[in-house]
Amino acid sequence: MHIKNTLTEYGIISKLLHWLSAILLLVQIPLGFYLVDLDFGEERLNVENIHIIIGLSIFYLVIIRLLNNILNPTPKLDPSVFSGQKFIAKLNHVLLYVAILSITISGILKKLFNGETLVIFFKEIEIQDNFELANQFYNIHIYSNYTIVALITLHISAVIIHKLFFSENLLKKIL
Repeated sequence: MHIKNTLTEYGIISKLLHWLSAILLLVQIPLGFYLVDLDFGEERLNVENIHIIIGLSIFYLVIIRLLNNILNPTPKLDPSVFSGQKFIAKLNHVLLYVAILSITISGILKKLFNGETLVIFFKEIEIQDNFELANQFYNIHIYSNYTIVALITLHISAVIIHKLFFSENLLKKIL
């Protein structure tokens, strides 16, 4: 197993970053939807703290993944994959990153404009309350989550479709 990506397979660093991101997102997204329905109280504060910790972890992880992608180019898609599929695959990956960054940044800004203090990159940040902006960032946060659910569904569906209909095991590159 290679540490860095090759032309045909992802390296161990990319694989670990991918699966750690996937696990955190699979915990975080349902947790966020659960959080929306909780009444204010101790349980909500506990769940919200976990949500923030996981969210900031995902944010840091995405920054690391983007740097890894710049320094460690991804394997090429099989030549049998037609250009339209390649375009959709690349677009889906870009939109996944955009959605993740949108979710994390809007979540951070929502909390800050609600007058709460956050620690980001080991620095305590607090800004002036602006509940109108906090509400707008909340809406961005929610709609970006719906978007990422659709993108993840497309991402997983593509792997399944390629396996069932094209006899291509895309999963082996990332396992």
